[in-house]
Amino acid sequence: MTVTAPPTFLKSKIGGFPRAFWVLFGGTVVNRLGTMVEPFFGIYLTQARGMSLAVTGLVLSVFGAGSLLSQPLAGWLADRFGRRVTLTGGMLASAATMLALGYSTSVQGIAAGMFVLGVVVDAYRPASQALVADLVSPQDRPRAFGLLFWGLNLGFSVAMITGGWLAEAGFLWLFWINAVTCTIFGVLVWRAIPETRPAASQRQGGFREVFRDRLMIAFVAMNLAYTCVYLQAFYTLPLAMKDLGTSAYGWAMAVNGLLIVFVQPLTNTWLARRDNSNVLATGFAIVGLGFALTVFASTAFEFSLTVAVWTLGEILTAGMSGAIVATLAPAHLRGRYSGLYGFSWSVGALITPLIGTQLLAVGPAVLWSSAGALGIVAALGQLALAPAIRRRSQLVTAP
Repeated sequence: MTVTAPPTFLKSKIGGFPRAFWVLFGGTVVNRLGTMVEPFFGIYLTQARGMSLAVTGLVLSVFGAGSLLSQPLAGWLADRFGRRVTLTGGMLASAATMLALGYSTSVQGIAAGMFVLGVVVDAYRPASQALVADLVSPQDRPRAFGLLFWGLNLGFSVAMITGGWLAEAGFLWLFWINAVTCTIFGVLVWRAIPETRPAASQRQGGFREVFRDRLMIAFVAMNLAYTCVYLQAFYTLPLAMKDLGTSAYGWAMAVNGLLIVFVQPLTNTWLARRDNSNVLATGFAIVGLGFALTVFASTAFEFSLTVAVWTLGEILTAGMSGAIVATLAPAHLRGRYSGLYGFSWSVGALITPLIGTQLLAVGPAVLWSSAGALGIVAALGQLALAPAIRRRSQLVTAP
């Protein structure tokens, strides 16, 4: 059978990547299509297991504690034992833990399972980012990370819709589907992606070397500031919209998913040709602006408009952070650098609801104006780091 070359337009969007990257992309999409349990944990614990709100909150915090360990540990494993074994191991461990949780009935058993799941469910991220950095040339990395971002959102959007429907038939379905897709992803990586970790003679240093990289630490700090803005969408925005009903929040967030799925692929190649730091800083600023505009929102339509604004900023950030981390990291420490970057998201997920709800209690105007100001701070900080990041990128001679 003759394979016809893709059109020039399509090739500019998706061409130029090795087969291993597409295996990683396909596995990521399949895995996210099955990510149906996490968004419904709170409902599952209260409705299916009959836990009180207080106990549910405690169990969810145990999951958060596990996620704090996940990224640094997985980054170390990716550098020490390999990208492929870390990603596959994390996926298979996630599958086993999902099934154990689905059949657990005691509070102690569920809490233990949630902690383990917090550790393993996102362990694939540092390994995945290190794989992309190993496989893809520096100039193509923003486009590659952008495609992975798009695949994640496409899969998750479908999972949210089907997960809500399947939950009505029984939550155990969600655990099984999630476990199966994790297994498929893990097996795909093990069978079709070669190990890309540098040779043993090139592997020197550890997290101490990462923490000595002041540029990386500053970049992670700017990202943490950004996460505290962006994650308001999942922690305080639904609270601010509660008087409008849950469907209003659902429709507003649907705007986010639709824009990413349809707009991000059109802009990915164009953005990849721009300076990564400048694009990232612009994205930070627009996300901050979108949340600041929420001060003036009172109807579902107005909230949806603000979501559209900060989603455009989110699209600008897609792929840029991963490309910058890959630029800053020596090849033998890519897992650890990616783990530290992922750790900033875990910390953000821990402190954002604590700070955000306190500011919302003072007043919505205080919360949204503070979020906007923090977005500008993150943008200015990223612009300040841009010259040093460009100098570092000039030293990169190989993927």
